[in-house]
Amino acid sequence: MSIIRPEIEFIDRSTRSIRYLEHGWPTDLCRWHSHEEYELHFIAETRGKAFVGDYIGDFSPGALYLTGPNLPHNWVTDEVWTREVETRDMLVQFNQSSLDALRIAFPEFSEMRQMLTLAQSGIEFVGFNPTFARGHMEAIRDARGPERIVAFLRLMVRVNEHAEKKVLSVSKMVQIDGNGKQARIGEVIDFVVNNFSEEISVDRAAEIARMSSTAFSRNFQSTTGHKFVEFVNRIRIGQACGMLYATDAQVSTICFDVGFQNLANFNRHFLKMKNMTPTEYRNTAQTDLAPSVGGGR
Repeated sequence: MSIIRPEIEFIDRSTRSIRYLEHGWPTDLCRWHSHEEYELHFIAETRGKAFVGDYIGDFSPGALYLTGPNLPHNWVTDEVWTREVETRDMLVQFNQSSLDALRIAFPEFSEMRQMLTLAQSGIEFVGFNPTFARGHMEAIRDARGPERIVAFLRLMVRVNEHAEKKVLSVSKMVQIDGNGKQARIGEVIDFVVNNFSEEISVDRAAEIARMSSTAFSRNFQSTTGHKFVEFVNRIRIGQACGMLYATDAQVSTICFDVGFQNLANFNRHFLKMKNMTPTEYRNTAQTDLAPSVGGGR
C-alpha cells in the first residue's frame, strides 16, 4: 500500500458556519489529519481503532467523539471488516470564532466552554445514546440555513450535558503543517497501520520520516506518547482482537498474521494490553461483541 500523507483540511467559511460530512467504508478519507475546526464525529458502523492525538483505543458502532482545533485524528476500521459500508462516519465541523460570537450574543452558551477546552485533547462521550446521536446528525444533514444551525446547537447542548466525557490524548498535540516533524511522524503511523504484518524496524520507520534513528525515536515518543516498538505492538494486538472476534482462525495463525514471530511473545503482549489471554478475549467477544458484528443501522 502507498503511504497516505497527513493532510490539513481547510473550510471555506464565507458561505457557511458549519460543515456536515458523512462517508462509508472503505474510503480514501481515512487518514491521519488535522484541521482548524472542532469536529463532532459519530461512528455509525464497523469496529476498529481510534487515533486521537497520542491516544489509541477501540471504537464500535455508536461511538461519539469531539476533537479540538489542530488535534490530529483518524478512525481505522479493523482489517477483518471486508464488506462495504454505506455510512460509517457522520460528522460536523465548526469554528471557535462562531462559538465565541454565540457566547457574546447569548451568555448561556458559556456553559460549553469547559467541554470545548477538554476537546483540545479529544473527548469520547461514553454511553451517549447512539439512536439520539444519529437522529440529530441526520437532522443536521437534512436541514438548510438557520434550521441546520438550530439542529446543530440542539445536539451540542445535549453532548455538553452528558456526564461521562472521557478525555483521550495526554498531550494537546498540534499538527501545524504538512511538512513538519509531527506530519512526518503521521506518515509513519499510516505506514504502520497499513503494513502492521510486516517486519518494521526503527531504522525503516526513521527512513520514512526522513530522520535519523535517534531523532525519530525521540520525536515519535514525544508525539505519540509511545515508544515505536510499543506502538507497533499495540496496532498488531488491536488487529488481533478484530480477528479473534470476527473469525474462527486459530490463535497461533492470528499471531503470525498480525506480525508477531512467536506465540509466546504474542500471548505476553496480549495479556499485558488486554488483561486477558487471546482465548479469554475470544470467549468474551463471542458473548459481548459477536451479536453486533456485521449488523447494519
